[in-house]
Amino acid sequence: MKAFEPKIVSRLAKAGIPKEEFEALLPPPSDLSLELLKARGMNIVLNGKYYCFSTSLTSISDTLFCIVDIESNGSKPTRHQIIEIGAVKLLNGKIIDTYESLVYCQEIPKQIQEITGIGTEQTLKAPGLAKVMHEFHLFLGDAVFVGHDAKFDYNFVSAMMERVGLEGLLNRSLCTIDLAERTIESERYGLAYLNDQLELYKEATHHRALSDAMTTTKLLKRTLPLIPKSIKNAEELIAFSKEAKRLKRLKPSPKIVEEKSEEEERG
Repeated sequence: MKAFEPKIVSRLAKAGIPKEEFEALLPPPSDLSLELLKARGMNIVLNGKYYCFSTSLTSISDTLFCIVDIESNGSKPTRHQIIEIGAVKLLNGKIIDTYESLVYCQEIPKQIQEITGIGTEQTLKAPGLAKVMHEFHLFLGDAVFVGHDAKFDYNFVSAMMERVGLEGLLNRSLCTIDLAERTIESERYGLAYLNDQLELYKEATHHRALSDAMTTTKLLKRTLPLIPKSIKNAEELIAFSKEAKRLKRLKPSPKIVEEKSEEEERG
């Protein structure tokens, strides 16, 4: 079953769609189609006479977030693969579970090995992509998929699931870059930079999946108290992250500008 067009998704996220109208959109039998959508992470519920996302009815504190980070041996899901995945489940501000695994891979470019510290001597001993994706599919369930640049991680994970015979993801998603840009004044919004500036996770090892997922979790927790009080449920949070006005970026401090100038002169 293909994903719904954006207008349908928008209606499910807001007022909902009348039961008869929505079921008419589904391949028959509609009850089986609904179960297939739910198996792909689309958290649809019947609220009275309307179908909607459960996230439009669930408070932010009661929403299950799954914060995900991946490392890959390239940037294109059609040609490359995940070499490490890490995830953290967050509910009511508390970490309730984590997932972490390297993935079998025979080829990792030298540059990526240097950035991540992950070499083929490690991935050759790791479980295969199919095993990891099936495990992660069960771990993720219908939680809200959260990532720092969520679109990249989401699309990559979804493509890997399809590669091993699973259906692609339909989970609701939230990007912490978008959220940070609307709640935290900063010069830059890269994860490593925010971690240093906000002292999010002192034990961080940048470009390792679970560590970056943990840093992103701490960033999410930092941003949530800063959103407007009028935002009550997870769908309103997702909409705020995409539609609210971005804060004005801070200018580089004079010291940083001076250091950069000195580096340019030496270079």
